[in-house]
Amino acid sequence: MPTPRESILAALHARFSTLPATALRGEVLPERVPAEGLLILRDGEPGEPEVTLSPLRYHYQHRAEIEAVVQGADRDAAFDMLTASIGAALAGDRTLGGLCDWVEAEPPRPVDLPVEGAANLKAAVIPVVLHYSTADPLA
Repeated sequence: MPTPRESILAALHARFSTLPATALRGEVLPERVPAEGLLILRDGEPGEPEVTLSPLRYHYQHRAEIEAVVQGADRDAAFDMLTASIGAALAGDRTLGGLCDWVEAEPPRPVDLPVEGAANLKAAVIPVVLHYSTADPLA
């Protein structure tokens, strides 16, 4: 049985898998970026939890990351559409089906990356904060 942390990350990946862009989890950037864009979910860092007693609960603000990448002549518009679709996917259900208390993305900081012999890439890391609680820090 997966831990709450793994269930939340799997649900987040599943949410992004419904978008037109290719969604991967924990993979290396492939040699070719699909025309519709690429999203790579990184598990990130759960950080130090706040602890409450009676009952014992660990409250996390887990920072996962999405690497969003587009390539092509109209990459600015494609990147804008991709980030907007990420925001819409998160806004559709901020609890990921009740698995966590709240999910919200932070603004991206896009950069243009030159590629020798091909169109430049536009990419950004988008932090996603997952608020959830567990009964055990290893759960």
